[in-house]
Amino acid sequence: MNLENIPTCELVDELSKRDGVVQKIAEPYQDVDISVNGPAIILVVTD
Repeated sequence: MNLENIPTCELVDELSKRDGVVQKIAEPYQDVDISVNGPAIILVVTD
């Protein structure tokens, strides 16, 4: 499966539905603190 042609917003939408995924949304000009107990992978998607 080639994911290169799938828009980032669609990938994020799908990932956010998965078990073990927590979605935090920062509105424009809003700071968000994230605290996690690892192991974790943190993706920052600016769209």
